[in-house]
Amino acid sequence: MKSALQTQYPFRVQQKEQSITFRSVSFAKDFERLYKWMHEPHVIPYWNLNISKQAYEQHLKTFLADSHQKLLIGEIDDVPMSYWESYTVEGDIISNYYPYEKGDQGIHLLIGEPAFLGKGYIYPLLLSLLKHKFNVADTAKVIAEPDIRNKKMIAVFKKCGFQFMKEVSLPDKTGVLLKCEREVFERRWSEWNNGTF
Repeated sequence: MKSALQTQYPFRVQQKEQSITFRSVSFAKDFERLYKWMHEPHVIPYWNLNISKQAYEQHLKTFLADSHQKLLIGEIDDVPMSYWESYTVEGDIISNYYPYEKGDQGIHLLIGEPAFLGKGYIYPLLLSLLKHKFNVADTAKVIAEPDIRNKKMIAVFKKCGFQFMKEVSLPDKTGVLLKCEREVFERRWSEWNNGTF
């Protein structure tokens, strides 16, 4: 198996009646889209990136150059509708908040397109990306730290197998540190595929 940073994108899976694709963010292709998404009312409170176009351009270029993370666009039937930051815990600020293991990975996400909100798309997307992450041999768990106010996202993570660790005070937010261990995820993945999720 490959390491977390060698994991290949794009990858495509068929989930029930939908095709799901994760591809790498392209500055040229995705800047305007991501800038728009960061100014959506449902995104602003939790990402705080409703900044000027010039400032967001610098932010995105900095993040794209960061070797410990991979920025992704999630698509449903080839329609871009979500943004994901897939990162290794080692080298990330979150590594200071719990006793991480070398293979631990982390995830941030948002549904950008309002038309895709509240329709359950998040579950096949998140489960598919988690499955991809757990294809890395030394990854025993994936973590997330959603904003403590984002009750809907916390509930989504928990339904997909994440468990509460603790509250954390990060520079940009108070978050809830959650972990998804491989064994728990495999049960959720099986439930999803056999219709008992």
